[in-house]
Amino acid sequence: MIRRFICMGLLMLAVLFAGGCSTVSRPDTVSYVLEAEPSRLDPAMTTALPENNVELQLFEGLTRLDEHNVPQPALASSWDISQDGTTYTFHLRDGIQWSDGAPITAYEVEYSWKRVMNPDTASENAYMMFCIDKAEAYFKRQVSADAVGVRALDSKTLQVRLKYPTAYFLNLTAFHCYYPVPQRLAETRPDTWASDAADMVCSGPYKITAWRHSSQIDAVKNDRYWDAGTVRLSHIEFPISDSQATRLTLVESNQANMTAEPPPADQDRLEKLGLYKVAPYLGIYYYVFNVQKKPFDDVRVRRAFALAVQRQSLVRHIVRAQKEPAYAWVPPGLKDDATGQDFREEGGNLVTENPAAARQYLKNAGYDANHPLPEVTVLFNTNEMHKAIAEAMQAMWRDNLGVSVSLMNQESKVFLAARSQGEYQIARASWIADYIDPMTFLDVFADTENDAGYHNEQYNALVQKAKETNDKGLRMQYMHQAEKQLFDDCVIIPVYYTTQPYVVQPYVKGYHWSPLGLVDFKRAYIEP
Repeated sequence: MIRRFICMGLLMLAVLFAGGCSTVSRPDTVSYVLEAEPSRLDPAMTTALPENNVELQLFEGLTRLDEHNVPQPALASSWDISQDGTTYTFHLRDGIQWSDGAPITAYEVEYSWKRVMNPDTASENAYMMFCIDKAEAYFKRQVSADAVGVRALDSKTLQVRLKYPTAYFLNLTAFHCYYPVPQRLAETRPDTWASDAADMVCSGPYKITAWRHSSQIDAVKNDRYWDAGTVRLSHIEFPISDSQATRLTLVESNQANMTAEPPPADQDRLEKLGLYKVAPYLGIYYYVFNVQKKPFDDVRVRRAFALAVQRQSLVRHIVRAQKEPAYAWVPPGLKDDATGQDFREEGGNLVTENPAAARQYLKNAGYDANHPLPEVTVLFNTNEMHKAIAEAMQAMWRDNLGVSVSLMNQESKVFLAARSQGEYQIARASWIADYIDPMTFLDVFADTENDAGYHNEQYNALVQKAKETNDKGLRMQYMHQAEKQLFDDCVIIPVYYTTQPYVVQPYVKGYHWSPLGLVDFKRAYIEP
């Protein structure tokens, strides 16, 4: 499919680079080019944006974020919250169905949530449910599933008991791992139901019709969707290419009409054509150390590598796209509920750039010209930008530390598996907020299964205190302390805070980019 797209001939290329093409070719279809092949479309198991963006179109949670990023009733028509904020009772809509006509019930929601928590499922998203009473204990095999604070009272009523008041819980129920999945398929075809169109049923605005792996995913309007009347498109397509240049070519030639992360070198030209847009995005691009692997099991070596990175020139000349150099973990744009101020501005910078200090740390760790570092390999997934950043980091470490590192790129599926299994020394990474609160970042490294192999009881205790207190001021104080501990231990190298640059043909309307990195096409349409 991609080959057919590219080989359109010199005439098309002439039109393309003369100024783009904005003729509406299919008034009922949006075509969004994914940057990688989804590993699968099981909301319990996925963690990467290509999967999550497709899942947002195919599945529905109890809530769904609106254009203001506020959770609104979705599969649940309403809910009641106890006075102490720890018990939620959700009331499901009448007549909600899967795309094959089977009913969606509260029993299926209970099954789906407990499936995420089930240690045998091995979901990397399980920690997202640990605010639910006994969920973490179940995940650790300390209690049975029946003890977890999720229970269907009947086919239309779900009761949820939380460990502590969780201000963002309704936001969580719009997150992909909280989507119900079809129990009959997940149990009878666990290995295939979410990796092939023939086995999938859907609950969202669209339903999948074809999945040509590494080529394209096709979907059509789901007439059984509870809010089908607001869905204006009859088709949505997801061509797949890990090449930024190819994705841009598809949009400019009007064979697709939208994609994210165009090549930075094309920004000025695309702005003049009216195709370039930037959406807000709560996220960070960073490098993560495997703190269990030599030589990065020594914090002095980690600090040496971190202090040797010079972000300003990297962002200015390579990354661009209105990105901001990052000197901490939690990005700007999240409010301190106690003061009303920006959490990042209050916390300040937590890492500096100091090549001289970097060399001293490396020397203190016992490495010099006569005692070189063991072989170090930087891992990243295949992408022009990841490669360019890795090469820049490689040059900085050579120039500022006098060390030589190797680069290794892997296809996204292999890369994610290597990261999750700890099969790396230092790797490219990114984290996008799952919900709008600093905890969505700090919780990453409190998870016992985090891919840095980082386990610090003091850090974990601070995060836990922040979760349990009802005092807004204390909650923020604990989170600031936890973030500082993360940098005292030098677990990551922050590179830049994200924005979401994208290209879109001007006739595509009604979509919504959330600051969580997802684009919702539920209300999208093509303007004639």
